[in-house]
Amino acid sequence: MSRTDFFSKAGKEEASFPCCMHEGCSEPGRFKAPAEPGRMRDYLWFCLEHVRAYNASWNYHRDMSESEIEADRRRAHFWDRPTWRLGSGPGAKLHEAERQAWEFAGFERARRHQRANEQRRQRHGARSEEEKALNVLGLELHTDFTEIRRRYRELVKRLHPDATGGDKQAEERLKRVTQAYATLKALHA
Repeated sequence: MSRTDFFSKAGKEEASFPCCMHEGCSEPGRFKAPAEPGRMRDYLWFCLEHVRAYNASWNYHRDMSESEIEADRRRAHFWDRPTWRLGSGPGAKLHEAERQAWEFAGFERARRHQRANEQRRQRHGARSEEEKALNVLGLELHTDFTEIRRRYRELVKRLHPDATGGDKQAEERLKRVTQAYATLKALHA
């Protein structure tokens, strides 16, 4: 592309922009700004100087009450998408088999750890506070704290009332898990 072609093309592009919509301005309106909060896809075209001034004075929530502003912010927080309780919604049934397999693997691992802890207890006698807490989490003795934290978070996600639908047994187990984690955290501090 020759130098002349470049400048003539740039001049044509500039000519294709509408005139700035600010009163008394003859600059090309290269920059768009929303016309009104209710019409976000309708635009006004301004030059750089006037689009900056327009944007500085524009208030999306200008004509809304406090409750309308709060409702709009809540909608925007979730990108105007519907939300569901954890474990429900359109994709919940698709992942049910995967969830069951994951839970089975977790319970199997917990059973293995529990059996190993019981065998160790039979060999060594009385249990310490640390051993009791590790047993609640389904972990072996001498587990490092990063693994303890990972297992705690995994159990909290699985046993949380939102995930279990308010199951009382899961709630009691969650209390025991939380107490065990607090004990281990104090011991490892």
